[in-house]
Parts: sequence; C-alpha cells; structure tokens
Amino acid sequence: MRTALVVTVAALGIGIAAPPAVAAPRPAAAPAVTVQALPSYETWLSDVTAVTGEARSYLAGRLPDARVRAAIVLDIDNTALQSKYRPYAATPSVLALARQAQAAGAAVFFVTARPEIIEAVTVVNLRAAGYPITDVYTRPTLDFSSNQTLKTKARTDIERRGYTIVANVGNSASDLGGGHAERTFKLPDYDGQLD
Repeated sequence: MRTALVVTVAALGIGIAAPPAVAAPRPAAAPAVTVQALPSYETWLSDVTAVTGEARSYLAGRLPDARVRAAIVLDIDNTALQSKYRPYAATPSVLALARQAQAAGAAVFFVTARPEIIEAVTVVNLRAAGYPITDVYTRPTLDFSSNQTLKTKARTDIERRGYTIVANVGNSASDLGGGHAERTFKLPDYDGQLD
C-alpha cells in the first residue's frame, strides 16, 4: 500500500521533500579533571613532621608503661620509607618516632600490603634506613583481601601475641581503619596521591 501511494504521488508530479537531516547528538563534554600537583618534598616533610610531633607527644605521656607489653605499628610506603619522594630513604620524623618508642620499651611492628615475596628485601631496606624492627607483616601469597582487612588482621595477630598497640601510624585510611590500636595518626596522602 505504501508503494502505491508513492507511485500515485509521483504520478501527480508532486515533489516530496526529503525529511530534514537530523544532526547526531553531540556527546556530553567530559567533566574537567583537575589533577592537583604533588606538594614539594619540603612541604610533605613539614606536614609529616606535624603529625609525628603529635604522636611523639602522645608516646612521651603514654610510655613507658610496665602494665602492658606496648607496641607501635607503622605502615611502610610513604610512611616509614619515602617511597614517592626518595625511595628507600627513611622518613626522618617517623624514624625518630620509632626510635623513641623502642627506647621507651615498645615493640616496633611494620604492617604493609607489600607482597611477602619481597619481605626479605623490605626488611633489609628498613634496617638500612635505621629502623628498629620487632616484626614485619606483608601480604601473604594468594591473599586478595582489601588492604584494610589485611592490615586489621595483622594488628589482631599482634594483639594475640600479647601486645597492646598504643599507636598506629600510616598515610592511608586503610592503614588505620578497623580498630586494634589505642590511637591512630594519619600522615598526608594528598587525596590518594601517596597511596
């Protein structure tokens, strides 16, 4: 029926205009992404020192404590070691905090998401940087749990070993979440740039 109509209209000599072209819709513009530059090394050191200063003051009032087997827990990357700015170098104020804790009788544990395959190298790096080490917890092979779950399990194990974690220091929320520490101290990560 449609064909017959077209023939009839054509037979009458009536021109039929093509439908107006419809422009394809333009894709929506992607939102502008502002990437904030990583702060200078000096700014980072200053920001870290401000937080570790609070931790040092806290430990000075908390330790020594003969009633508990005290421990502190430190993250490694961009906390104990300057992974982003000066790889393998100690973060000066975190090193001072670790030494203060050890001098006051606390054990010094490191809890990291680094894989256990590089645990021996990690221990060598920490010792070379001057850290006192009681133990290092790394990610077991085939453990795909979140960083927070991994680190919470490590702190739970430290408590099972008879320690009271008086301070937990890290630069990521996953370093500190999950409890099992009297106090937490968050170093800067600049919106995840140092995770």
